[in-house]
Amino acid sequence: MSDYIVSARKYRPQTFETVVGQKSITATLKNAIKNDHLAQAFLFCGSRGVGKTTTARILAKTINCSNRNDEVEACDACESCKSFNEGASLNIYELDAASNNSVEDIRNLIDQVRIAPQLGTKKVYIIDEVHMLSSSAFNAFLKTLEEPPSHAIFILATTEKHKIIPTILSRCQIFDFSRIRVKDIADHLMYIATKEGISAEAEGLNLIAQKAEGALRDALSIFDQIVTFTGTNLTYQAVRENLNVLDYDYYFKVVEFALKEDIPSCLLLFNDVIEKGFDGHHFVIGLAEHLRNLLVCKDPRTAKLLEVGETIEGRFVEASKTIDSQLIMRALAVLSKADVDYKASKNQRLLVEFALMQLCSLKSESEKKNP
Repeated sequence: MSDYIVSARKYRPQTFETVVGQKSITATLKNAIKNDHLAQAFLFCGSRGVGKTTTARILAKTINCSNRNDEVEACDACESCKSFNEGASLNIYELDAASNNSVEDIRNLIDQVRIAPQLGTKKVYIIDEVHMLSSSAFNAFLKTLEEPPSHAIFILATTEKHKIIPTILSRCQIFDFSRIRVKDIADHLMYIATKEGISAEAEGLNLIAQKAEGALRDALSIFDQIVTFTGTNLTYQAVRENLNVLDYDYYFKVVEFALKEDIPSCLLLFNDVIEKGFDGHHFVIGLAEHLRNLLVCKDPRTAKLLEVGETIEGRFVEASKTIDSQLIMRALAVLSKADVDYKASKNQRLLVEFALMQLCSLKSESEKKNP
């Protein structure tokens, strides 16, 4: 039987320091432990794959560690840490509210809360997807959440904060987890690739990070998929093919043809995109994003908003010097209208082609207005 473990589990952070992209939250929690100012109820909110449950487990582990270091991290050597690492800790109770959302489930939890910890000082109750609890289950939970025993700490995690009733929110210390930046995800993937002995191109990892849309777990799943496809040599080309992503070259060529007012070449390029199986709407959105990147590259202060690898960033900076900002703004207006009209259009291909023809005519129109 294979002992293969997916990267999301194998490289799940075990300390506050290794949590990716949530420095302000981990710093606050470490200070709370250090100064003994821990709340009795926490609510961790944020989109999928940003570290809510991972941080909850690290917090639970660190609270009960009997030999924390100077950086307020668990020692991994005491009896409490060992039992936690082995999955045998009696001080940490996890409940999946998606499948245990009834009043009876909450009553069973409340019965357990009364029992004092046998090892360590706190019993930590992690309730994942807490927004899935029924209305009556929430009400049954209120009193215990407001006045829990001194040894109990609740950590609630949710992707949909707006579904939680205000009376629960008012009893919790709320932490909003942000989407993880593309650079942070790409750096973490490079670390894993190095540990696994995989030769990985930075541009390829950056593309995976962009595709993950701020979710590290999604990025790790894509990374595993690409590694299965490519083996130990992960290239930008392999990532692009596997994820079926349009290459930057297409968009650079469209801009080049538009500046040359070369309508036939622009239409032939779009035909090539369609024949390769890409969606016209996806092409319009990608081209708008490309023009946006060119616009932010016009000023060094906004260039940092560009979330691409160094090589591609250099291409954007050079290309932005060849096109006027006002021209980019008018091109974005054309593409924005095409984006809005796409789903309602009866001839979607013609809609995109007409938008490309307009892009190729913008330079002439500008020169006529400003001779």
